[in-house]
Amino acid sequence: MFNRNIRERTAAAGIAVLAAVYICAGCAGGQSGGGTDEAFENYTMALFRNEAASDTVNLHYTLKNPEKYGIVQQDVTFGSFQADEEAVMASSENMRKALEQFDYEGLSIQNRITYDILEYYLKMADRSAEYLLYDEPLGLVSGVQTQLPVVLSEYRFYDREDVDTYLELLSTTGEYFDSLIEFERDKSAAGLFMADYAADTVIEQCRAFLDMGDGNYLYSTFADRIKDVNELTEQEKSDYVQENARCIGDYVYPAYEKLISAVESLKGSGKNEKGLKYLPGGREYYELVVEQSAGVDQTVRELEDLTRRQITDDLEAMEEVLGITADEAKEAAASMANGNAEMILGSLKEGIAGAFPEAPETALEVKYVPEEMEEHLSPAFYMIPAIDNTQENVIYINQAHMGDSLTLFTTLAHEGYPGHLYQTLYYEGTDPDPLRNMFNFGGYVEGWATYAEMCSYYLTPLSKEQATLLQKNSSIILGLYALADMGIHYEGWSRMDTVEFFSNYGITDGETIDRIYELIIGSPGNYLKYYIGYVQFLEMKKDWVKEKGTAFSQKEFHEAVLTVGPAPFEIVEKYMWNICEEK
Repeated sequence: MFNRNIRERTAAAGIAVLAAVYICAGCAGGQSGGGTDEAFENYTMALFRNEAASDTVNLHYTLKNPEKYGIVQQDVTFGSFQADEEAVMASSENMRKALEQFDYEGLSIQNRITYDILEYYLKMADRSAEYLLYDEPLGLVSGVQTQLPVVLSEYRFYDREDVDTYLELLSTTGEYFDSLIEFERDKSAAGLFMADYAADTVIEQCRAFLDMGDGNYLYSTFADRIKDVNELTEQEKSDYVQENARCIGDYVYPAYEKLISAVESLKGSGKNEKGLKYLPGGREYYELVVEQSAGVDQTVRELEDLTRRQITDDLEAMEEVLGITADEAKEAAASMANGNAEMILGSLKEGIAGAFPEAPETALEVKYVPEEMEEHLSPAFYMIPAIDNTQENVIYINQAHMGDSLTLFTTLAHEGYPGHLYQTLYYEGTDPDPLRNMFNFGGYVEGWATYAEMCSYYLTPLSKEQATLLQKNSSIILGLYALADMGIHYEGWSRMDTVEFFSNYGITDGETIDRIYELIIGSPGNYLKYYIGYVQFLEMKKDWVKEKGTAFSQKEFHEAVLTVGPAPFEIVEKYMWNICEEK
């Protein structure tokens, strides 16, 4: 659900969960008189239409004008939660047979990339089929219960039909939550339901949404959006506002109440309050999660070694900075001039011009998380625009997590320039196969945004030495979270093991460590998207420097990896050289 609409920045108190995409290959491939590339692109367009129209939210967030892509959606629906292993395997087999009909060597480079990604997807789908009930749609920060209101509040109204569809969609909230509840019951029956402390958090989040009452932002944002639908009269707008209020009261709130009751009733049925290692096949499942989440083909043990080496490199870099202490660097960061988000984004956009290729111009609006939901949402997130309407971009900032100007600055680098917004717009500017937009490669996307965040320290007013200390410190902390993720789920660390691990690095606040432990339990592999993805970009840059020598260009490297676009890192590494040669 909602597979394309949000990119987030997480912190120790925030975890992002993005849903997996399952594409049904219901059409045949083959080569026509138009050539291999044309036949392949016709096939991928059919796959794109099928997936884009899989549910109403997905379609609306993916395309402003779906009819131009030959898509007419029949049913208004959020979709549903299913754990049908046979359907996944059958879908994979259909797609595999279709792919086999194409002459791989006869495809263009861009189509070969898409082909390789489809093959990767098939491999992952086959391996994931037996683990469908291990998924957790009720994530602690970006589960359905917290993500749905944000998605609804940003559902754009281009015309009257969009308003009518939106209201009809609200009326199906109960059915959607019923399918979610049934999925959680199936998890419970299989001994895979969440730990009690996680269930309590989910319940608390649902109640926080309900407790907003008449001040709920689903009322105010609807009224704001409908003002811009020019074809409506003032009376019609007023009537729609009343209808929206009725739908929230009749459908949305009761669905949340029912979800609360269901989660409460399932409490105690979870068999495991530790990491995945303690579930049947848990280690094997975690290996799969890591491969999918981080987009890498290394083993967990290899990633642990990679993380430790990077932490050591960062520590050595900090030691090389002479004449300044970490405390002095923090004081300098605290004294950075306050600037509003728009000013900072403008400064970042200007600052990256020398090292990054130019991105298309666009419009951007910065919004702020409602105060009532600050505790339950991520520090920030970027709402990805429709692929045929990239001029409308929104970044949400959670002010409760913005402790100082440096935090705001680096957060906006992660979400804006040269992070999510920049990467999204640049890639869309290469006119990719629409199907590429339907896949979620968190290691590439979040790894790039983390790489962008780390680069941004050197764009601040801080001295190079101050920036180095603070950037390396930030990298080390994220590396520790990644090690803890692998330690808890693969090595089987207990809470006390986790406390001991962090205390070895001077992190001794028990409440903070306890919170980190529970967040990692609730979202296996999440921190690896950010950290391992980031380190993969560093590793690829090292290879690029080694190959190019004195001819190395940051801009050329960035252009190459950005043009390949979101993909598993083995595919990015395979093609970034070809992209460079093509240009």
